[in-house]
Amino acid sequence: MAELSNDDKLVLLQHAISKYEDENTLLEKLKAVLPQKDIDRGIATLIATQRVRRIGPDVLQNNVSHIGELPEILPHIKQIIDNI
Repeated sequence: MAELSNDDKLVLLQHAISKYEDENTLLEKLKAVLPQKDIDRGIATLIATQRVRRIGPDVLQNNVSHIGELPEILPHIKQIIDNI
């Protein structure tokens, strides 16, 4: 797998969140792709920039009312998302 940039990781996280809103499920699926530190940092960044919001203690949701559409999926990220 090619090295992902920070922007690629954030796009991957946003699309993974749209696929799995439950944070525990999301973390389990992403462990095979990203280190835990990158997952935690990415989620914190997305929440801080209001691209993702926390709904209750264990649910994450893309903040489409704030950001509009999700960012476009690049081909190398699409393959990862399809596999998780």
